[in-house]
Amino acid sequence: MSGGGKTGGGKAGGKGTGSSKTGAAKAGGAGGARVPGKQAPKTVAGGGGARDMRVKVKKAGKLKHSSQLWLERQLNDPYVKRARELGYRSRAAFKLEEMDDKYHFLKPGQKLIDLGCAPGGWCQIAAARIGLDKGKGRIVGIDLLPVDPIPGVDLVEMDFMDEEAPALLTQRLGGRADGVMSDMAANTTGHKKTDHIKIIALAEAALDFAHSVLAPGGFFLAKLFQGGDSATLLGGLKRDFTTVRNIKPASSRSDSSELYVLATGFRRRAEAESEFEAAP
Repeated sequence: MSGGGKTGGGKAGGKGTGSSKTGAAKAGGAGGARVPGKQAPKTVAGGGGARDMRVKVKKAGKLKHSSQLWLERQLNDPYVKRARELGYRSRAAFKLEEMDDKYHFLKPGQKLIDLGCAPGGWCQIAAARIGLDKGKGRIVGIDLLPVDPIPGVDLVEMDFMDEEAPALLTQRLGGRADGVMSDMAANTTGHKKTDHIKIIALAEAALDFAHSVLAPGGFFLAKLFQGGDSATLLGGLKRDFTTVRNIKPASSRSDSSELYVLATGFRRRAEAESEFEAAP
C-alpha cells in the first residue's frame, strides 16, 4: 500500500510504500458480497499421474516475460480464486484471517488503523471481526491508492509518509487505537538487501506512529521481508510490548520472503503519553 499504503507493491496480493500499495496492490479482485468469515482456501493437490491443470498464458503484444509469469501465477493461485469466490478484495485477506484465527488479536468493539489498506482486504476481515456491522468499533484506513467504499470504514486517500497523515488519522479515529496494522511495502527492486531496507523503514515509521496512538494493551502488526536489518525494530518491539512473534502465514506465497511481526500487550511510555496529549 502506498502512502497511506504501500507505495509500490501494495498488498500484492498486499499493501505499498510510504504506506502505499501502488503497483500490484492486493491481487485477487472482489468477487461476490459475502461477509468475511474464517474459511481458508481448500488445498489444491494433484495425485500421481494427474494432468497439469495450470493455466498457461500465451505471450501477446508487448506483454513482458515477467508480466506473463505474474499473470500465470495469479490465474493459478488457489487463494486468488478463493478470494473471488468469497468476495474478498485480495488474497491478503486470508493472511489476516489466518493470523487472527491463531492469535486472536482482533476483538469486538476495537478501534483500528490500517496503513496501506488498498484494496481493502484487511479492512473487510477486521470489520467483520470487531463487529463494525453491529455498530461496534471503528476502522480508519489509509492508502495512496483509491479504495472502493467499505461499509463503516473511514478511508483516507493519502500517503502515510506525508507529515500530516499521523495527526489526521488520530483525529479521524477519535481517540487511542487498540491496534495498528501495516501491510505497507515499497515497490520491489529485485535486490533483496535494498527491498529489505525499504520495508524496514516503512515498518519503523508505522511503529513510531503506533507508539503515539496505541492504547495500553494494544497490538501492532506489520509486514517485513526476511533479512538482517530488523534488530533495531525488533528491539523496540520487545521493549514496549509484552509479546513479539514472527509469523509466516500459510497463505503467504512459499517463494516470498515476506513475514509478519505481531506485537501484543503495548506498554505505554511517559513520553508517548505526553506527545499524544499535546496533539491538536
